[in-house]
Amino acid sequence: MTIDLRSDTVTRPTAEMRAAMASAEVGDDVYGEDPLANLLQRRAAEIFEKEASLFVPSGTMGNQIAVRLHTSPGQEVITEQEGHIFNYELAAMAAVSGVLARPVTAPRGILTWDLIRPRIAPNIYYRAPTGLITLENTHNMAGGTVYTAGEIDDICRHAHEAGLPVHMDGARIFNAAVALGAGVADLVRSCDSVMFCLSKGLAAPVGSMLLGPADFIEKARRVRKMLGGGMRQVGVLAAAGLIALEKMPARLAEDHVNAKLLAELLSEISVLDVRPQDVLTNIVVAGIARTGMNSTAMTARLRSRGLLSGTVDDARLRLLTHLDVNHDHMMEAARIFRETLGG
Repeated sequence: MTIDLRSDTVTRPTAEMRAAMASAEVGDDVYGEDPLANLLQRRAAEIFEKEASLFVPSGTMGNQIAVRLHTSPGQEVITEQEGHIFNYELAAMAAVSGVLARPVTAPRGILTWDLIRPRIAPNIYYRAPTGLITLENTHNMAGGTVYTAGEIDDICRHAHEAGLPVHMDGARIFNAAVALGAGVADLVRSCDSVMFCLSKGLAAPVGSMLLGPADFIEKARRVRKMLGGGMRQVGVLAAAGLIALEKMPARLAEDHVNAKLLAELLSEISVLDVRPQDVLTNIVVAGIARTGMNSTAMTARLRSRGLLSGTVDDARLRLLTHLDVNHDHMMEAARIFRETLGG
């Protein structure tokens, strides 16, 4: 048995999803004629209480379409130092939109207006102007930390007063909503655009959604096509996406319980640095500096015993719970860690 905790992207579609995909009614989505894609887009907009939404192949594409539409070449984008949009999207904002990231370090990945305000470029002709602020909820590399609705609203209010739009990278926004006991619409109400993933904790095989005003989404459709994201009989994927959207958020609390359990078990291993109190969603970060191994060596040893883990950097591992792992897998994962580290 292999336990895969590298990411919640490794989830496999459920039997219900596979059946829906096999029987999906389809049409040509480039012509706007795929009924399930259209339904998915309507339902996402309704749930998030935004005017419109667009199905895109990946979260990266959704984020980068938003950057393209909110900015002009030669501007800067304020983003958190460890954020996905800055570190894991291949400098796409520069390549696609001609803009520069202005990273800001924030405690546990959570930006505040007091951290953002000093990094907004002054209105001087020889400085690249600030064009956009991006937030990430939950924050992946900070260990699944969450922004509250109040924190997001405060940033958006000040940003809008300064004439700046705010884009939410909400790849795991449903995890944030479950952790806070809030609705996703309440968390993103003040944001100008939102992206969320269907293919992480919601377990769809492919796809993300970009949401915003109707005119923004109409422009987004053009940029999606430009980037190669115009898909044809995409209802085969939208069928799984609809099940992910409508049914899978209800089970995310189970992932959070499993992550907390894993963190508690790992915190009992003396050479690991794990803070269970910091685990709010489905991501556990384990410091391994005191083991005498770097993350490459550690992940190789864990893999040889049947446990797959991700990394943050040389001194930290990242482990994610998801649909395909359960309580017993957490117990076994902790046992493998103890065995790997000599008891």
